[in-house]
Amino acid sequence: MMAGMKKNPHFNPAKKHHRPGGFQNNYISFRGKRWHELLRWKWGAWRAGHPRLPTEPIAIVAPDLAFIQANAQAGLAMQPAATWIGHITVLVQMGGLNILTDPVFSDRCSPVQWSGPRRHTPPGLSLAQLPRIDVVLLSHNHYDHMDEASLVALSRQSGGCPLFITPLGHQHWFARRGIHRVIELDWWDTHVLEATTKSARIPVTLTPAQHWSARTATDALRSLWGGFAVRSADCHLFFAGDTAYSKDFVDIRQHFAREHTPEQGGGFDLALLPIGAYEPRWFMKDQHVNPAESVQIFKDLGCKRAMAVHWGTFTLTDEPLDEPPRELARALREQKINGQDFQVLAIGQTWHLPKRPTPV
Repeated sequence: MMAGMKKNPHFNPAKKHHRPGGFQNNYISFRGKRWHELLRWKWGAWRAGHPRLPTEPIAIVAPDLAFIQANAQAGLAMQPAATWIGHITVLVQMGGLNILTDPVFSDRCSPVQWSGPRRHTPPGLSLAQLPRIDVVLLSHNHYDHMDEASLVALSRQSGGCPLFITPLGHQHWFARRGIHRVIELDWWDTHVLEATTKSARIPVTLTPAQHWSARTATDALRSLWGGFAVRSADCHLFFAGDTAYSKDFVDIRQHFAREHTPEQGGGFDLALLPIGAYEPRWFMKDQHVNPAESVQIFKDLGCKRAMAVHWGTFTLTDEPLDEPPRELARALREQKINGQDFQVLAIGQTWHLPKRPTPV
């Protein structure tokens, strides 16, 4: 172990993604970019005039609050539905539960609110408009995913703190903010949400992703990252989090193959897949997919439908803010995939999903 590197309290030498000082990817070890690479990126972007301004407005619609609130109270009669709030944040209603992915409601995704990437589009739902959230799925600790103000506000919501489910290495961060309803998972670990009067038992599994973590200049790779597979009787959800393309998604399909046979109802009913923050490729390809790679993930997973996320809110990389949906449409045409199966929603829009078939 390198001098000065803190010990990983979760280290298990039998697991290939564990390191004495933190974590790594399964198929490509992440290496942080050097200062000259960052300079090369920023100099090239400045010379080329990137990112260019959007040529089309990002679609925004008023949320269907009446449906969302009524559905939140429906218990096991709930209709599976997903509402895009913006960037990576989605309200998923399934199995009698209200689930929120990587909640980011702040104006900036930054350690401070006076600097850093600023929202171009408002949240499709405000914190005050949300139903009571039962579960928050947190994929990793980057500022455009792990937003302190939003997480603290949710912990203080009326009706009690939600359950926060995170990859390894985040519990202490929450504890320092007085939040203790936190479950940490390693890749392939499963936490079963216990049955209540309004919901049945629902397993939640942390799945691998090819990415990295860092909250400060000195804690890179100390906490884990990942996606989530959530399986209720009425919907099987996959949330990819942040990821590059890798064989992990073939592995994920194989891992859940017994639950996804035709007799069991088929593959994931909905996958939340990122399509933005991908240029320049030489800098971003080992941490973020582009739209064509997201389509390949869709195929690798064998899922029934997907929602495009991680675009349209923050300008993080060189492509125009409105480019990802156009590139996604191109990739879907090339792969002969119906665009209705991989949808780009307006911010605030709700996708009403059919209930999962009953196993035969």
